[in-house]
Amino acid sequence: MAKAVRFYETGGPEVLRYEDVEVGEPGPGQARVRHSYIAVNFIDIYHRTGYYPAQLPGGLGTDAVGVVEAVGPGVTDIRVGDRVGYLMGPQGAYSDVRVIPAEVLIPLPDGISDRTASTLIMKGLTAQYLFRQVYPLKGGETILYHAAAGGVGLIACQWARALGVTMIGTVSSDEKAEIAKANGCTHTIVTSRENIAERVRELTDGQGVPVVYDSVGKDTLQASLDSLQVRGTLVSNGTSSGPVNIDALTLALKGSIWFTRPAMAHYIKPRSHMLSMAKELFDLVLAGKISSEPKQVFALAEAAEAHRMLESRKTIGATVLVP
Repeated sequence: MAKAVRFYETGGPEVLRYEDVEVGEPGPGQARVRHSYIAVNFIDIYHRTGYYPAQLPGGLGTDAVGVVEAVGPGVTDIRVGDRVGYLMGPQGAYSDVRVIPAEVLIPLPDGISDRTASTLIMKGLTAQYLFRQVYPLKGGETILYHAAAGGVGLIACQWARALGVTMIGTVSSDEKAEIAKANGCTHTIVTSRENIAERVRELTDGQGVPVVYDSVGKDTLQASLDSLQVRGTLVSNGTSSGPVNIDALTLALKGSIWFTRPAMAHYIKPRSHMLSMAKELFDLVLAGKISSEPKQVFALAEAAEAHRMLESRKTIGATVLVP
């Protein structure tokens, strides 16, 4: 029997159950993948708590890497033995093996291990669509990025450095500040003792920044708005501290601010585009410009504890589960 983490009601980490599941043969257009690493992302918490709709009972997670064990009829570009990762498709990545649509699988290049890839698929491609599509950075900009020592944040620090972008990153502690700087963050703001907007203005000679990437949400909304230039862009790419409520008049009064709440699903399709996004990311890794390894590793059976750690903001970088 295969093992998987499932939940039958929304709630805290305690609703997660580690149990036996049946895994059949892949049907048309499908592949069976045996996981080596499973990424833990904040979006998983959104599904577990019911903040994002979830079909119950059901599995959890959409981000993992592993090897293809079998393919169904009609699958031509994925073969048995291929190392792959994925971040789309149905929930259920918190498992040791599963059947999944082959069209969401991303072949992993030689030179990038499964362990490294487990931190790149969702988090690295999130950095790609934020920096290269939502608000395309050309180099030379100064930006504000919240949670710079998080899983996406550490990749974003390195990507900004590779692009020639000056990144101001917020962190919750001096320890995280040092880690963010070591990964390419130019300036850090320790939110427990520094005023974000005041510090941004100091660092930009009073001008503010053209774009803020804010994955924190409610707790940082005001500081994000106050850090922007006139006609700046607020990219609200997460709500780890709570939902964002903002009206159009506020955007006008703060300087005709542009506001967007992007979702990966709208930036990654079709499949050919997803593969080109992955290639850009993998090329930077193979060139030594981005380095990424998991900082916290839990057994699959310990998924609830991994969620507790992530929600407490005690983690640094990427967290993964191992079957």
